[in-house]
Amino acid sequence: MRHRKDGRKLGRTASHRKAMLANMAANLFLHKQIRTTHPKALEARRFAEALITKAKKGDLHSRRMVLKVIPQKDIVKILFEEIAPQYANREGGYTRIIKLGQRKNDAAAVSLLSLVDFDPSGDVAAKSPAKEKKQVAAPKAIEEAEVVEEAEVVEEAKEEAVEEVEEAPEKKPEASAEDADKPAEAEAPETEEAETEAEKS
Repeated sequence: MRHRKDGRKLGRTASHRKAMLANMAANLFLHKQIRTTHPKALEARRFAEALITKAKKGDLHSRRMVLKVIPQKDIVKILFEEIAPQYANREGGYTRIIKLGQRKNDAAAVSLLSLVDFDPSGDVAAKSPAKEKKQVAAPKAIEEAEVVEEAEVVEEAKEEAVEEVEEAPEKKPEASAEDADKPAEAEAPETEEAETEAEKS
């Protein structure tokens, strides 16, 4: 039975296969892409992505585990300081395989194995466009809500001012009518006294 015996032997012994995959991963990290046969590209992808996942941790133990597989400090430094930081927000899928057809001499299927979204300038790769849109949309929504609230406050203030202006003229005529009634009441007794004096005389 072949339980848990996955992977391809690639016509090589275990030690030869391990050395070959380590060499292919080292060249991938150094040149950012390599061209090889399709079966070897599939195996090299599994091998390289496991090393990138370890490099994302960035601790000393992970560095020593990678050095155990790739005993080249300069390449391991490139992996930990240039490649791994650019994939900090990516959960797997660090490489892609592009089929290039068949080569002429033995008609073997050839593929290009390369790193995904790698920026040679060393800048950390940006987040996915969907996350950026969400982050941009959130501040815009907050600003729009603030503008709407301010407009509502201004409208309420205007309505209150208009109500005050409308109430003010209504109160003034009432006061003037009361004042006009008071002198009439005061003059009435004076006229009655003048009539009584006239009758007595």
